[in-house]
Amino acid sequence: MLFLNPECDPLAAALSRKEREGARGANFATALAEGDGWRVLDIVCTASRHDRPFEERHAWSSISLVLGGTFSYRSDRGPSLMSSGAMLLGSFGRSFECSHQHQAGDRCISFQFSREAFEQIVRDAGASRDAFEHDRIPPLRALAPLTARAANALGNRTALEEIALELAGAVLQLDNPRPRNSSARDRMRIAEVLRHLDSHHAEPHTLAALARIADLSRYHFLRTFRSVTGITPHQWILRARLREAAKRMATTSDPVTEIALEVGFDDLSNFIRSFRSEFGTSPRSYRVLQGRSCRRNCQ
Repeated sequence: MLFLNPECDPLAAALSRKEREGARGANFATALAEGDGWRVLDIVCTASRHDRPFEERHAWSSISLVLGGTFSYRSDRGPSLMSSGAMLLGSFGRSFECSHQHQAGDRCISFQFSREAFEQIVRDAGASRDAFEHDRIPPLRALAPLTARAANALGNRTALEEIALELAGAVLQLDNPRPRNSSARDRMRIAEVLRHLDSHHAEPHTLAALARIADLSRYHFLRTFRSVTGITPHQWILRARLREAAKRMATTSDPVTEIALEVGFDDLSNFIRSFRSEFGTSPRSYRVLQGRSCRRNCQ
């Protein structure tokens, strides 16, 4: 997750409130910004395996960045497992169903466009289609700077409009081959691993240990993880650590070395090199560019 403090994390607060009140799972959407043909919503879902999923339909074209939690998304293309850092691509008019058989709750920041606005973006971007070809994009290096900016700009309307347009263009241009089909059993196994990694990504992990959680051999675990998530376990852990580091660089004044060690890097030079490769700039320069404080982020 990008936010671990319940006081700052709407998902943790909503799940805690649901448990206290014994309520059913529900979706809560907060409008962060909106304009002519576009909007950005902070969507918190508290559903669990005990809540029955139902079919919905995308009323807007949308790109939703998963900030926390794990959930299953099913369209006529089949099922996909969504986890932190992934992006859910919703095409106007397409039916879908979400369920939480693996873990209760999720949080997304959703960049949404009216049909007319999205068609204009498609034309301006020189894309050859007016709908997304895939339901999900895994955490990819090509989109890391944009997704980090999105997570750190939740209260900035002007920044969110720019990010929405840039993200739509980047996703439309991105060549993202569809992962191999995976079984429900595969997704359940990998969801268990993702739930563990989501709260322990700063800790050291071996392929053998993760494979044991999934009850698979190392070879089959590696192949299954990539089939379900679109990336390897190493890439998933590395990008989770870098997303957390980017958040802390933008919202705290903690020393770079301290951040590097606490998010899971044991070598400062490796952290700086990885951060620059992911975000295109050094950690210190990134902090200067963001110019945000932890107090502002929690307001």
